Amino acid sequence: MKIGVLFPQTEIGQDQGAIRAFAEAAEELGYDHLVVYDHVLGADPAHRQNWSGPYTHESLFHEPFVLFGYLAAVTRNIGLTTGIMILPQRQTALVAKQAAEVDRLSDGRLRLGVGVGWNDVEYEALSENFHNRGVRIEEQVAVLRALWTKEVVSFHGKWHRIVEAGINPMPVQRPIPLWFGGGRTETVVRRIARLGDGWFPQIRPDDAGRNALEQFRRFAQEAGRDPATIGIETGVRVSNGEDSLEQALRDVQTWKEMDVTHLSVRTMGAGFSTVDEHINAIRRFKQASSD
Repeated sequence: MKIGVLFPQTEIGQDQGAIRAFAEAAEELGYDHLVVYDHVLGADPAHRQNWSGPYTHESLFHEPFVLFGYLAAVTRNIGLTTGIMILPQRQTALVAKQAAEVDRLSDGRLRLGVGVGWNDVEYEALSENFHNRGVRIEEQVAVLRALWTKEVVSFHGKWHRIVEAGINPMPVQRPIPLWFGGGRTETVVRRIARLGDGWFPQIRPDDAGRNALEQFRRFAQEAGRDPATIGIETGVRVSNGEDSLEQALRDVQTWKEMDVTHLSVRTMGAGFSTVDEHINAIRRFKQASSD
């Protein structure tokens, strides 16, 4: 199992020194990858009745590709992962270009997690259709993989038209690994099982989680794929106190028994107020998991 850390997106602040310190600490501690969340815009709930989204205009989100460009320069080995980027609200060819650039500048360290998202406010502001995002992402995946593997591409789809064109530079990885988030409906889970290099399921290390993974692997087999070739990334939360740490270690063992391939240690939302507290938490987990 590869163990990474979640970048504490909403709590890291705007100081580039703090951002660098967290990434460098994660790398020095031997974590495999850094997972970054994505939102372009936050809605002001004061002007929206019955707002239920977990983030607002006050939530801080660094733009993943720009952030990864910076982190590619200050780190050497740690993987750079979006978990996830909301693909249908973006222009596909531009995403292909930006992702290829990050992969090239990081020497092949990008893993691109994508999903359809939930925030229609962002779709409206970015002039994309919120209501067809599920079916549209399938064509986007085909376009991305074509642009990452062929120097010249012609593509004629329902939403994309490319005539004898290509991106340059090409990525180191051809293609860049494409993982998916989501999975609340069978349609989505089947899409991920058919198209994804990996999955970020929103499950717990319990019987319900086991059942969800068994269903996913069955869908992959039905799609003609070997489930063992599709990655699974889950996570554990670490906050202050030995009880939290001990529970996280027990959860890691359960995830291993469930054949999860990747895991991220999450300190965001655990009550930490400084980057040093986040770093100390991932250090405590690393030391405890090594004992």
